[in-house]
Amino acid sequence: MASNKRKYYAYFIPGTKIKGVAETWEECKAIVSGVEGAKYKGFSTKEEAERWLNAGADYNVKHLAAVKGVYFDAGTGGGMGVEVSVTDENGNDLLHNVLAKNLISKRGKHLLPHGFTNNYGELLACKYALQIAGQLGTKKIFGDSRLVLEYWSKGRIKREGNDSKAIQLSLEVAKLRNDFEKKGGKIEYISGDDNPADLGFHK
Repeated sequence: MASNKRKYYAYFIPGTKIKGVAETWEECKAIVSGVEGAKYKGFSTKEEAERWLNAGADYNVKHLAAVKGVYFDAGTGGGMGVEVSVTDENGNDLLHNVLAKNLISKRGKHLLPHGFTNNYGELLACKYALQIAGQLGTKKIFGDSRLVLEYWSKGRIKREGNDSKAIQLSLEVAKLRNDFEKKGGKIEYISGDDNPADLGFHK
């Protein structure tokens, strides 16, 4: 059965000023068909399509958030261990604001040494997000780990079953969060499906 749900098609021709949002596939196809390097992608709303274009029509950007802020995540999808990601609402990497170049991968992420858990990575990402938000004057931070948002970033971490590094980091992040919120900042939950910093493949 065919879906009646409307779609919008963003298109971009590199090296030209041609870009926009078509309301039908036929309209988009007429513009991009046979054009070398043409980029196009379907979206459920016009706003999403425009955000993708404004973010550089990058296929590597999976999600674009509507709210301006700092977004964080950790994941094991790279297969090399736990990675940390902090981005803006358009998926642009922000770790360069707090980490040296040699600690950031070509993908713009930070790979932790072996032995650290994904939850530790989420907490570390939250720390970096708080530091970056402070530098940029951003008042909104988003993450998709309820454990970190509701417990660990508030210093509420069980002493049993967690190593001393996680406990120490939890206390450090709690202080940063307290200072951030005193200045009017907010940390909120966002689904991994909508998180521009999302690394996926969580274990």
